[in-house]
Amino acid sequence: MPNNPLLIPVMLAMLSVVAILAIGLGQFGKGDIESAKRSNRMMKLRIAAQFVAVLLLLLFIWLQRGKH
Repeated sequence: MPNNPLLIPVMLAMLSVVAILAIGLGQFGKGDIESAKRSNRMMKLRIAAQFVAVLLLLLFIWLQRGKH
């Protein structure tokens, strides 16, 4: 495993995206109006979390390439 301090934040960011997605899908499946609103909010939050995860992943890759 690479000795990079960004490895854990990258993993946590990716896991948070999966967790937010699962929660949003769970809300979507309930079917009422309030659940649909919550699901929509969760999907917006997922997009923001996914953006952060991609940025961290790109930074991680960029730092790894600089070592070789």
